[in-house]
Amino acid sequence: MRSHLLNDTTAEHYRRSVTEGIERVAAKLATTDRPFTGVAVDALSPRIDAIDLDKPLHDTAAVLDELEDVYLRDAVYFHHPRYLAHLNCPVVIPAVLGEAILSAVNSSLDTWDQSAGGTLIERKLIDWTTDRIGLGENADGVFTSGGTQSNLQALLLAREEAKPGRDGWEGPAGFAKLRIFASEVSHFSVKKSAKLLGLSEDSVVCLPVDHDKRMQTVALARELERCKQDGLVPMAVVATAGTTDFGSIDPLPEIAELCAQYGVWMHVDAAYGCGLLASVRHRDRIDGIERADSVTVDYHKSFFQPVSSSAVLVRDASTLRHATYHAEYLNPRRMVQERIPNQVDKSLQTTRRFDALKLWMTLRVMGADGIGQLFDEVCDLAVEGWKLLAADPRFDVVVQPTLSTLVFRYIPAAVTDPSEIDRANLYARKALFASGDAVVAGTKVGGRHYLKFTLLNPETTVDDMAAVLDLIAGHAEQYLGESLDRAS
Repeated sequence: MRSHLLNDTTAEHYRRSVTEGIERVAAKLATTDRPFTGVAVDALSPRIDAIDLDKPLHDTAAVLDELEDVYLRDAVYFHHPRYLAHLNCPVVIPAVLGEAILSAVNSSLDTWDQSAGGTLIERKLIDWTTDRIGLGENADGVFTSGGTQSNLQALLLAREEAKPGRDGWEGPAGFAKLRIFASEVSHFSVKKSAKLLGLSEDSVVCLPVDHDKRMQTVALARELERCKQDGLVPMAVVATAGTTDFGSIDPLPEIAELCAQYGVWMHVDAAYGCGLLASVRHRDRIDGIERADSVTVDYHKSFFQPVSSSAVLVRDASTLRHATYHAEYLNPRRMVQERIPNQVDKSLQTTRRFDALKLWMTLRVMGADGIGQLFDEVCDLAVEGWKLLAADPRFDVVVQPTLSTLVFRYIPAAVTDPSEIDRANLYARKALFASGDAVVAGTKVGGRHYLKFTLLNPETTVDDMAAVLDLIAGHAEQYLGESLDRAS
């Protein structure tokens, strides 16, 4: 079995095996004519259940044949222009090359003696990102597994920074005084993080949004003042630069002013909107982000990177000490005095992939403007999609896009029952997914079911969107017709 270990004696085996796998995937990408086959769980599960993992095939080609049957054939392909559902982007080739390299070398980014140059590359990319944000010379950060982890770490730092010099911090009673402020359309990870950090159920204050789905700063000011009057402690304000459903960007300059006035940690969740950091034309949409205390970025959303590639950035590098623990076998305290850079000193993770290499390869091949141009294209496409929806009497579209998301629903001319319209839209989404012709997402607005285009593929066209809208309308009408037949 040593022949399968990657080392100097198996380099040729490695080359042949990986090449064979790449050729299979390349062929699949070249011949995929729809984003999904429509396979159902009950159809796919028996194929996987039938595989006996204790009986290996002992042949790469045979395993790849099997993989075609249980995965590749029925995978959801984000590169297809009619995949319009979630925040999954098609990936750029330099990043995929980086993925292949980092997987083979298998560096672990927790300590210098496991990564060397990998540590310095990650640090360089952190500096590059904080410079793009404008956080200042004392900024720092670390790569994470995704936006949820980045938000968790940022709120951990905010919690710890809120504690010094205050009375009554021992035990749950102290934490019960803390409050986090976020809009009602902020990411669910804010509430999840609060729970993981031991805060009370009512610690997250959800603020109303305006017509454009942006946090109402008047409401934020009112709640901050109420918090102060009630003897509670405002721990953090989470501003969102690109909400998951609407792509809306909270008014960052106004929020920054209020955070400064009340002495509150300002966190910006820019997991989606971080692509504007590389934008050639739309960077001003996130003006004010430079005043944040911490920022979440997801390169695997709007930088066209493979999952996972994310980071949490902070204005003051010293705040990262709240995530620091020293172990004699790994990162003893003496290494700090010896100026040995151990990234585990900043991270919630210990063993950690060299995901930064993907972004490094992308920037070195394409440049920041290349990434920004792609993101600008999908933002422009969303504007065209909004015009298409606004002009189509069959659909109700919620807001004009700030980034690349469109939320809408089918409104049949002859039906007025909101619940029946809900069911028609739910049916249309499900039927579309089962057909495999396109994939769209869904959400709720005002308690009603809506559909969603998340546009992250520059290869998607207005014609693609128009065709998918026709499919949605067709499925919805089919449901309503059958519903009418059942009623009669």
